[in-house]
Amino acid sequence: MEKKIDKLTIKDWDPEDRPREKLALLGEKVLSTSELLAVLVGSGSRKESAVALMQRLLSQVDNDLHQLAKMPLERMTALEGIGEAKALKIKAALALGKRLQQFPRSEKPILNSSKRVFQTIQHELVDLAHEEFWILYANQAALLLQKYCLSKGGISATTVDIRLAFKKALELGATAMVLVHNHPSGALIPSAQDKNVTRKFKTAAANLDIRILDHLIVSEKGYFSFADENIL
Repeated sequence: MEKKIDKLTIKDWDPEDRPREKLALLGEKVLSTSELLAVLVGSGSRKESAVALMQRLLSQVDNDLHQLAKMPLERMTALEGIGEAKALKIKAALALGKRLQQFPRSEKPILNSSKRVFQTIQHELVDLAHEEFWILYANQAALLLQKYCLSKGGISATTVDIRLAFKKALELGATAMVLVHNHPSGALIPSAQDKNVTRKFKTAAANLDIRILDHLIVSEKGYFSFADENIL
């Protein structure tokens, strides 16, 4: 009598062959379409793994995701092992993918001029009644990585933690920074404290091979650029 061989489940596979583990360790690019769908639905059935189940589903549409998106819910749930919950997850994921294609990529600005910096940050700062100090982190090509509010203060000043600013830069892998703060009074002349803070940032940045591209003071009247005035 032939001995019955138990069917392996995903949990019995080597870790590198498990879709969820592969996704976490190696990223989505190494996963096949059936493996990605298997991660989505979460489980298979008593007869087959989630990957095998998704392979069988894809075979119904010749592995064409466009056709899978059009597959009626009733036809999808007619396949053994695919209930309404799994089918709805697949439908929702494919719908989200379709919507994603309808939205253009948001272009991050290149911080290569004081005007571009001002346009990038003005909406956060020009109408405030208190002072805030922001950092715009950028890569080697001056492409904005992230805007970050370093501190908030009173009407005339704010405390600046330089260590926190550079900790964030290292976390982001930033190689350039733009300093920005506002003057609620509307004055666009840098104070002695503004100049002192800029010098401290430049000294610390030099030790970490990070460039300080500019320091802007902004208000509802416009902006003042340390770089444009050659006092950076």
